[in-house]
Amino acid sequence: MSKIDLFLVAAYLVGTTLFGCSFYKKSKSGTSAFTKADGNIPTWVVGMSIFATFVSSISFLGLPGGSYSGNWNQLIFSLTIPVATWLAAKIFIPLYRGIGSVSAYQFLEDRYGFWARCYVAICYLLTQVCRVGSILLLLAIPINTMFGWNISTIIIMTGAITLIYAVLGGISAVVWTDAIQGIILIAGALVCAAILTFGMPDGPSQLFQIAAADHKFSLGSLSATLREPTVWVVLIYGIFMNLQNYGIDQNYVQRYMTAKSTGEAVKGTLFGGLLYIPVSLVFVYIGTALYAYYSAQPELLPDGIAGDKVFPYFIVHGLPAGLTGLVIASLFSAGMSTVATSINSSATIVFTDFYNRGSRKTENDRKKHMRVLYTTSFAVGVTGIAIGLAMQKIDGVLDAWWKLSSIFSGGMLGLFLLALVSRKPHRTGSLIGVILGLMVIAYMSLPAFHSPIHTYLTIVFGTTTIFLAGFIITKLFEKKD
Repeated sequence: MSKIDLFLVAAYLVGTTLFGCSFYKKSKSGTSAFTKADGNIPTWVVGMSIFATFVSSISFLGLPGGSYSGNWNQLIFSLTIPVATWLAAKIFIPLYRGIGSVSAYQFLEDRYGFWARCYVAICYLLTQVCRVGSILLLLAIPINTMFGWNISTIIIMTGAITLIYAVLGGISAVVWTDAIQGIILIAGALVCAAILTFGMPDGPSQLFQIAAADHKFSLGSLSATLREPTVWVVLIYGIFMNLQNYGIDQNYVQRYMTAKSTGEAVKGTLFGGLLYIPVSLVFVYIGTALYAYYSAQPELLPDGIAGDKVFPYFIVHGLPAGLTGLVIASLFSAGMSTVATSINSSATIVFTDFYNRGSRKTENDRKKHMRVLYTTSFAVGVTGIAIGLAMQKIDGVLDAWWKLSSIFSGGMLGLFLLALVSRKPHRTGSLIGVILGLMVIAYMSLPAFHSPIHTYLTIVFGTTTIFLAGFIITKLFEKKD
């Protein structure tokens, strides 16, 4: 990188850390400040934080890589977001704010007992530490490819910087840095899209001619098979996955609680969720533009550079000095935002769902409470860094992450939906449903079983199994009573 690019990246990392740490005085005032910013976050910041939470380094590199190699099939996932945000606005946000708990899982204990809250909270924590490790590694790999920096060093450096401001600044630092990082990320994507569009040898129209001729704008197959990511498979997967994100994910629920009112939480959620649609469109467009750009100028792309590697190569070799640093900062923004969110939300779950629930000490013991939150945040961050370092030995990190998240979080949505629909869900029936659902999830996720159904549908079949089994058993017991 040029000196100006190095300066921009260094300035971004230092500036983010200092800005996040500036919230220390406010966050240490109590658990409410640390976990939900005392409910005083402006609506636009809540929305940008929700947007940044949804985006990660996977989206930043994966969407362009997917559309470069294939088509716009991934965009179908984004088009299901309005369904999830509408349901969140109508059902989930009023529910959580009505309960008043910063934890998403208090509702489950009210309906089933502590076993359900404990099960889902543990699943969530396992998912988040794996997520931290995966995101740090998936951020480090392209940086290593671009500049040759040591992967372990990048993981430790990025993880440590994020951990510092996440621990010291609490949720206020997380959401405000999210907002800034989201703006930087959007700016970086728009710059790349513009340079690719107007950098075509024969003008922008050449880009669309090449892409259209090779069917790069297609949304995918309309066939009825469940083995491939057809339009229907991605559509159903998107509905279930986004419903889980906006309906029961602690990362999102915590942001609902930072807003000043239920109405402001709804506005922020709709803004942040719907913003992802045009931004994801920009990312898939970048992949298509890269395809046309290098098809028209094949001499610019060395042999062996393909798929997810094309966009990082363009960032280093196709952007002018200064803009490379901006886009690298965007890439760090996508990863750091996700990691900081996972650290804070995990600490909140440990405190609210386990420590504070069973504690007999006085409610005003602020120092002890804050010590638990700080210690847990640090532990989650360090564990995530360690997992990221260990995952270097795994082939196919992204595939491994998808499988782990499917197993750990696949049973959560079904249990929530059953609790919402059933007037008085039967606890034994619900437990049986969870066991059956996890068996289905294991069958579809683990390579040893060679499931013929596409991995995207794991959450669909797992959730449906839990819901139907629990609902049927509940109805049978209602008739006996």
